[in-house]
Amino acid sequence: MQLDIERLIEDFGGPSALADALTAGFPDEPVTRAAVYKWRERGSLPLAQLNKLALLAAQQGKRFDFNDYLTGVQPAGQWRSPDMGDRLIIFDTTLRDGEQSPGAAMTKEEKVRIARQLERLGVDVIEAGFAAASPGDADAIRAIAEVVKESTVCSLARANERDIRAAGEAVAPAPKKRIHTFIATSPIHMEKKLRMSPDEVVAAAVKAVKLAREYTDDVEFSAEDALRSDIDFLARIFGEVIKAGATTLNVPDTVGYAVPRITEAFFRELIAKTEGGDKVVWSAHCHNDLGMAVANSLAAVLGGARQVECTINGLGERAGNAAMEEIVMAVKTRKDVFGVETKIDSTQIVPASKLVSTITGYPVQPNKAIVGANAFAHESGIHQDGVLKHRETYEIMSAESVGWTANRLTLGKLSGRNAFRTKLQDLGIVLDSEEALNAAFARFKELADKKREIFDEDLHALVSDQLVTVEQEDYKFVSLKVATETGEAPQAQIVFVEHGNECRAESTGSGPVDAAFKAIESVVKSEAELELYSVNAITKGTESQGEVTVRLTKDGRIANGQGADTDIIVASAKAYLAALNKLHSKTERVYAQGPV
Repeated sequence: MQLDIERLIEDFGGPSALADALTAGFPDEPVTRAAVYKWRERGSLPLAQLNKLALLAAQQGKRFDFNDYLTGVQPAGQWRSPDMGDRLIIFDTTLRDGEQSPGAAMTKEEKVRIARQLERLGVDVIEAGFAAASPGDADAIRAIAEVVKESTVCSLARANERDIRAAGEAVAPAPKKRIHTFIATSPIHMEKKLRMSPDEVVAAAVKAVKLAREYTDDVEFSAEDALRSDIDFLARIFGEVIKAGATTLNVPDTVGYAVPRITEAFFRELIAKTEGGDKVVWSAHCHNDLGMAVANSLAAVLGGARQVECTINGLGERAGNAAMEEIVMAVKTRKDVFGVETKIDSTQIVPASKLVSTITGYPVQPNKAIVGANAFAHESGIHQDGVLKHRETYEIMSAESVGWTANRLTLGKLSGRNAFRTKLQDLGIVLDSEEALNAAFARFKELADKKREIFDEDLHALVSDQLVTVEQEDYKFVSLKVATETGEAPQAQIVFVEHGNECRAESTGSGPVDAAFKAIESVVKSEAELELYSVNAITKGTESQGEVTVRLTKDGRIANGQGADTDIIVASAKAYLAALNKLHSKTERVYAQGPV
């Protein structure tokens, strides 16, 4: 591709006008007319000047898209995407695609809690699960559909009657409902997986969309492995499902194979080629196998997509999905480039991130963009000095804008049960019984005796640690005594309940945590392998609860367990027992099929 630099300069009034405007807008870095003539002569311009042009266009109230001036892929008349509006729909699939992360399966109660937070965050569409995968998944989707009022509740479905009817029944209680049906369209998938001809695939897609329309007018169709599909075939199948009643068309990069430049060009060409393409919402769903899910999603937006499918913290199978927080803040911070807006309340991003991390047992890396603990930390002396003098020197957004605030609980050790219940409801935590409320309240009182300040995150951890159904709780922590001394082997004495019977065990180990785990194993004899042990402070300060994640594997099964306590060793023992509960659970979890 080449840059039509001459047309770009003329759109700003010619070399003289452009040089004067850049000098006036950026007086510290004046641009001469000779410099502009050199750009035109070379057919290129420095990247720093490109950023200034975007800012200059924004100041002048002009639309500026650098890609409009690229040539060599298609004729200029077809290169520009249709006017898709400036509203970007956020489609969250944390509860469906995100749950396919190893060991990240959630209970119905946990899914409802996350859905409430997603609604508070301002998510447009919540993909609550895959109804046909299991009765449990269908039940969880139905529970979410009953409590979520503002966001659209969606269920995934393969392009067959059984799946679509299960999805339609599951989302039925929702005021706003969507069915998301899909079928593979790449040659390798059609031949090797589906064993169907292209004509059969088109017929199945059309039939599925028509059937979904019996349940809702909001129907999304996805072409699985679209970025490796023939673009002319995609235009054909998308044109047919539009006629059948699909209102959103999803173009997923199922295996994370795409790169941004190709993704943008692909969307532009596909939209232009599809009959009726200007009458629907185009969507991107990108996986992160090459670390480009967010970049590809944003490229799709530049190419005409007006829905992005993403997850909190980039959660998802393999390397994960596009991270919602990064997409939202990218389009918010660089509106001069993307020209779109979301209805996301960005101050709810960090609370949502922490909740998902707590429930799934997937900690957020410290240097993770937006939601990592170091995202707004400055180590360099030069950076620190600049930020102290003027924040914008090294920060393009504020920590407060994404929810990095002190969410202290306005309750104390003397607070009553009603105030406690109300605070839980404010956080989207609804306890189903008085017994559950009493147990959580007792835990809160214990915590209030240990900590002077209690944060929202403490409550989320407390409830996640407490709410385990009796059927799942084969193992329950009672007490722990640990003795450590420099030069001596640490010793742990633990009391826990196994299948209703109290057990006592002790062991030594290389450290207190190792000793506690070996004491448990001396009784349980699970023969499970410890894959992951992670400790995170839930809030700041030395009084903070420690949140421990333990991942165990046995015979191909993976289970994450979490435990929280102001004593890290106690939290570790709780997490190990929680992982054992999941590992030995009789209920098999069926994950959503078809990684859209």
